[in-house]
Amino acid sequence: MSQFISVQVGQCGNQIGSAFWPLVLNEYGIQTSSNSVQLLKTQKDHVKNTRELSEAFHSFFHVPGNKGDLSFKTLADLNAAKVKARTVLIDMEDSVVSRYRQGPLRGLFDQTCSVTNYPGSGNNWAVGHYTHGTEYRDRIDETVRRVAERCDCLHGFMITNSVGGGTGSGLGTAVLSFLEDSHPRVDRFVSCVFPSGTEDVVTAPYNVLLASRELLEHATCVFPVENKALLEICNTQMSKRENIDQASYNGSCLPFQDMNSIIVNMLLHLTSGSRFPGSLNMDMNELATNLVTYPKLNYIFSSVSPIALTASTMPTIPGTKMQDQLFTDAWSRSNQLLKTDPLSPGSVILSAAHVVRGTTSLTDMRRNIKKFQSKARFTTWSKEAMKVGLCSVPPFGHPASLLCLLNSTAMSNMLEVIVQQFDKLYSRKAHAHHYLEVNGFEENHFHESRESILNLSKQYIELQIQQPMNIPRLQLL
Repeated sequence: MSQFISVQVGQCGNQIGSAFWPLVLNEYGIQTSSNSVQLLKTQKDHVKNTRELSEAFHSFFHVPGNKGDLSFKTLADLNAAKVKARTVLIDMEDSVVSRYRQGPLRGLFDQTCSVTNYPGSGNNWAVGHYTHGTEYRDRIDETVRRVAERCDCLHGFMITNSVGGGTGSGLGTAVLSFLEDSHPRVDRFVSCVFPSGTEDVVTAPYNVLLASRELLEHATCVFPVENKALLEICNTQMSKRENIDQASYNGSCLPFQDMNSIIVNMLLHLTSGSRFPGSLNMDMNELATNLVTYPKLNYIFSSVSPIALTASTMPTIPGTKMQDQLFTDAWSRSNQLLKTDPLSPGSVILSAAHVVRGTTSLTDMRRNIKKFQSKARFTTWSKEAMKVGLCSVPPFGHPASLLCLLNSTAMSNMLEVIVQQFDKLYSRKAHAHHYLEVNGFEENHFHESRESILNLSKQYIELQIQQPMNIPRLQLL
């Protein structure tokens, strides 16, 4: 099984991590709370082979001196075996990372694998990228190297951060470039949260633009998520009567934990084929090959079905209807993690992938994929190709689920909004002096980043209006 290192940068990235680790432990049948006890046995039964479960566990966790069968059931078992999560915690504020040291999972995290400082980056991309990036580069490189040396088969880095603040956007993209320099052949998958436009960070338009350019240059794949889409998903789930258990779960969460858990659900789907057995597994390196059609067109739409974290009425639906419902929900606007619709009129699908977890059949999948191909608009060279993944182990709390990944020209709409919000703030050069005062940052960075994002948007639009070529047969003279 492949192994991954989670790199959590900034307040948002580490809050996503606080939701990630309990859920990934539940996937391996390890009890983290009293609410999960009744589902753990069912989860373990999906992996009959103890060796397969052991290999899957090593994907995210390091067990000193133990490569054989694992029988962990509780956190106490993990602590006794000195199990450590394959993760690096980075934040220029210590408040969120300190919760890891005090929380119930504190034994999972190696204290030497956290990089913190005070008082933060001041919501300034330049401070995070240049000031902290220069000062902490050696320490970050050494921490990543220490975690990587514990891996037998390092497959990829999973970076979680936000692009609206200073540390997540600035230092997060600096770390991304560090990883490319030190591990050029290891894929870098970034799940980043974009602000909704009504955030409390005034300088967010600058940070988003500058960070987006770095993501284009250094990330293998980017899975953007918008706060507004997450809020709407949470509100919808809370209002459904059949999701009373979901509402009670959300009510017991820390602020933003329910939103972060939706992102975690997507990440667990992404890595499921690399962690668990399946009849038609999809490894993570196949994502970049099949979804990134041209260089820098690496922004991928994602949607998950079911979106709720706890079991609902889905198990009572007959098999075929349940599969059809999973696909229908995954294509709907209400399950997408971006407000921009990848299936909007006029947009073109460049590539697509569907990852199913749990019980399914190829017949049901083929029927639904044909329905999708007739519904969506593709290029002449991408309609017949569809990447498919089948993982036999379902997510915690559900009999089956689906992740839909789309590379669509509709991404140009989001890129144009990024530039428009930047222009509103930069037209008067408001707050720009805070960036220009940082050593290493120049005003050209604003212009170059803006030009880079606009060029990418134009590339999407050119593919959208591209007409099929009709080359006549050659005539002999």
